[in-house]
Amino acid sequence: MPISLHHLRAGDSSRWAVCQDGAWGELDGTLAGLLALPLDQARAAVEAAARTAVGDRPGEQALPPVDRQEVWAAGVTYLRSREGRKEESGHGALYDHVYGSDRPELFFKASPWRVMGDGDAVGVRADSGWDVPEAEVGLVLNADGVVFGYTLANDMSSRSIEGENPLYLPQAKIYDRSCAVGPSIVPSWSVGAEPFPIGLRVLRAGRATYTGTTSTSAMARGFTDLADWLFRALSFPAGVLLLTGTGVVPGADFTTLPGDTIEITSPLLGTLTNPVVAVGDVAQGKGQQ
Repeated sequence: MPISLHHLRAGDSSRWAVCQDGAWGELDGTLAGLLALPLDQARAAVEAAARTAVGDRPGEQALPPVDRQEVWAAGVTYLRSREGRKEESGHGALYDHVYGSDRPELFFKASPWRVMGDGDAVGVRADSGWDVPEAEVGLVLNADGVVFGYTLANDMSSRSIEGENPLYLPQAKIYDRSCAVGPSIVPSWSVGAEPFPIGLRVLRAGRATYTGTTSTSAMARGFTDLADWLFRALSFPAGVLLLTGTGVVPGADFTTLPGDTIEITSPLLGTLTNPVVAVGDVAQGKGQQ
């Protein structure tokens, strides 16, 4: 099994732990500290913790696998995503151009304190009537823009708001509980090269109301290309998470509802599970957008 890094609550603070083959050890430092290092030095620190790992899983609460990292995201990186954007908006030529151009769509998704972890509730906006999870692989990039590791991510999105006007994308994508990441970070050297298969299930009253699968092999852009574009005019001294887009987009007849449970899986990256709640207020939304 690959090495994995876990963020755990320790009293009023937190700590990072390394797991390998069921044995757990404590990492000396933070994710921000690791991502400030060149990749070979960060790898040495992680592997040193793995060599001393003993015992069972610690009893602390699991936290989202971030500390000081912003989360950014890429859009329209899969053909299915392009078709989904066209379906919801009617702006076909716009999304054809985004899909085929050299410059990708990149947008800010979440501050670290807004990121949800495995088991935390994600949200659908109360002022939106058409909402979906977006199952994605997240790149954990170090300060040099090099891929340190991978994680699973859920980019919750309001298709009704984004479809109304492409300029409403920030409101469709950026709100409380709109971003979940986890359950851990798997270092890049521990899993080898992509692609990653990705599975999505939405459970309603315990039964699957939507299922879908994809693979990062279907992406129109590579991981390194997306990372290079993000770092062209931005610096991230503590590293950054970059979500790489989704190839699993439910059709127009499906919307996520409060009370649902979302499961995102990939064999080497684990399972990210999140219940769904409503976020915000319709009356506030009408007056404060």
